[in-house]
Amino acid sequence: MRRAAWTPLATDGDFETGPSLLRMGRHLLAAAVVAADTALLATGYGNVLRLWGVLACALGLALVIALSHRMPVATFTIALGFVVSAGGGYVLLLWTAYQAGRRVVSRAGTAAVVGAALGGLAGRLLVRPPEPRSIPAFVCAYVVFVALPLLVGRYLAQHERLLSALDRNNRRLRRERELLAERERLRERLRIARDMHDSLGHRLSLVTIQASALEVSVPPAQREAVRRLGAAASDAVDELHALLGTLRGEGARSRGTSAIEEVVTEFRSAGLAVTSRRQGEPRALDAEASQAAYRVVEEGLTNASRHAPGRPVTVSLAWEPDGLLVTVVNPVAGQVADGAGHGLTGLDERVRAAGGFLDHRTENGEFRLVAMLPLAAETEGAETPVPGAARTALLGFATAALMFVVLPMSMLVGVA
Repeated sequence: MRRAAWTPLATDGDFETGPSLLRMGRHLLAAAVVAADTALLATGYGNVLRLWGVLACALGLALVIALSHRMPVATFTIALGFVVSAGGGYVLLLWTAYQAGRRVVSRAGTAAVVGAALGGLAGRLLVRPPEPRSIPAFVCAYVVFVALPLLVGRYLAQHERLLSALDRNNRRLRRERELLAERERLRERLRIARDMHDSLGHRLSLVTIQASALEVSVPPAQREAVRRLGAAASDAVDELHALLGTLRGEGARSRGTSAIEEVVTEFRSAGLAVTSRRQGEPRALDAEASQAAYRVVEEGLTNASRHAPGRPVTVSLAWEPDGLLVTVVNPVAGQVADGAGHGLTGLDERVRAAGGFLDHRTENGEFRLVAMLPLAAETEGAETPVPGAARTALLGFATAALMFVVLPMSMLVGVA
């Protein structure tokens, strides 16, 4: 009766590496922008710029890129001015145009970005007007280096805001559904608690009173047995009250694996021949699994005392690397049924709710009740990252492909 270990799909460390890799990728991309524009300037103006001039240009480019997150409109305008005046910095223009489209959300900011783009276009036409044959290439280049990154950044920003709004709306709807379901559950639990208190609670209290009265009237030889009967009835009343407190949401104490030896001792004192065995080093279980283990032993001993009185019973707790294996075995003459109640059915539901599984069968004259319960999870609360990197990467690839297709075609049209 073994199961595969409960292994988490991911850990907190796996999710922590995602943002760090994204930050590293942004830094590398910014460095590539600085290196590319610096190399283009050094190649085009090598006879004018000296080493200090190249270093100054690189420093200026790096400063503009560093400020593009905080001042997207200003850096976009600076990049446009640099392209118009010096005829270089096209890679920087791509970067700043994308940042402006992504980070500017207000109407005033959008108007400023559009005005800067149109002003840059007018300045380029006034400072260095293109030849008539190169106008198509000039228009395509302006679309590729200004309009396209602006639109891509704006699209991604709107997409992220839409996803965020949908996520907030979904969380609000889930909370409302959970509140409604919890209210219905609480109403049903209160009804069950009232019925149990009015029927079963009164009857158990009556059994306790009758046992106390019977203790003083029986011969001394039977007095100890009657005392144990009264104590068992009193414990049943206490446990019923604890269960009623749980149903009412009062956080009553529940029994777990630490109380298994206690219930074994109780059945042994009642005359049942119980042998307890333990194997392995005890490990941590969550509260639900621990309580389920206790209920498995309790139900197994109860069935043994009912269907096989006077026969030996073995209770085994085996701590394995992936969970706790609970086994209750007793010899019987035939198949053991659940009787008129639903003990084994309810026990199976309890074990499954705790993340384990239950098996019961009669083989070779023995009834065997086996439950496997998982250990407590070592890492909890890990948040699932929002899948958006693949969409962004695909959009970036499509944009780059469009740039490298449209721009050469526009140059060919201009040459023709």
